[in-house]
Amino acid sequence: MKSLEKLSAFISKYMAVFVILVAAIALIQPWTFKWAAPKITILLGIVMFGMGMTLRLRDFKLVFQRPKDVFIGALAQFTIMPALAWLLAKGFGLPPELAAGVILVGTCPGGTSSNVMTYLARGDVALSVSMTMTTTVLAPIVTPLLTWWLAGEWVEISLAAMMMSIVQVVILPIVLGIVINSFFEETVQKIVKLLPLVSVVAIVLIVGGVVAVSAQRILETGLLIMLVVMLHNLLGYSIGFLIAKALHMNVAKAKAISIEVGMQNSGLATSLAMLHFGAAAAIPGAIFSVWHNISGSLAANYLSSRMNKDPEPAAYQAADAE
Repeated sequence: MKSLEKLSAFISKYMAVFVILVAAIALIQPWTFKWAAPKITILLGIVMFGMGMTLRLRDFKLVFQRPKDVFIGALAQFTIMPALAWLLAKGFGLPPELAAGVILVGTCPGGTSSNVMTYLARGDVALSVSMTMTTTVLAPIVTPLLTWWLAGEWVEISLAAMMMSIVQVVILPIVLGIVINSFFEETVQKIVKLLPLVSVVAIVLIVGGVVAVSAQRILETGLLIMLVVMLHNLLGYSIGFLIAKALHMNVAKAKAISIEVGMQNSGLATSLAMLHFGAAAAIPGAIFSVWHNISGSLAANYLSSRMNKDPEPAAYQAADAE
């Protein structure tokens, strides 16, 4: 067990490296990961189940203890990134499927990696976790509606089908994970350190599967999509931070909102794109999965080392709950 825990910690630490490596292999030799493409929905369900097993019902109390902060964060999440996605898709004149993929990334909830990055950045972890939970719970309604509104001019969208997909792939696995953790908490705590290993393997396979089935299209449009994805992510960090500071939030909260807004659940975007729009639409989500783990690590390092003038030095441990 100790060996597996060390392996889990090692793979989690160098997740970005493994994602890049697998993406490169899948691009050069697509046959190596094509088998994973049809299993993307299952793989994402495994990631969400793992997330659920780290949560307990009492964790949701954080949302109600700090409604103002969580509301501001969730509103920023579901306005900044969708708006940026639409502007970038329009501005760069993206083809329909790629435009839909970029917008899907923008309309998805925050990703679980953001909680780790917020901790590393010495930000308000409790706020980050609360935002992730809140936007994830809202996703079955908000994500399809925003996608239909913003991407409807490019592709045909079935609201009901997309809502059901999110419930099946995200909500049900998380709820199942929470239930298991509630009834078997002692057993779950013994294996919780292995969950990152399972999640990272699943995410790596999702990226590999998408890249493998879209290799030719990526080679044709890769530089353009990479530029769009990088701008989307970096602008999300920047605008999220500026809005938080404009609302007079302390540095720890601003860090949490910045990272939470910039880092999306790109696995969900990839899965929804494959299910509803085709492999090409999944390319932005796959590239975002690679890029935001790199940029998130860099952002966390920068925010931790350059912006520690907060009068509440313990804020990153969420001691500033209101």
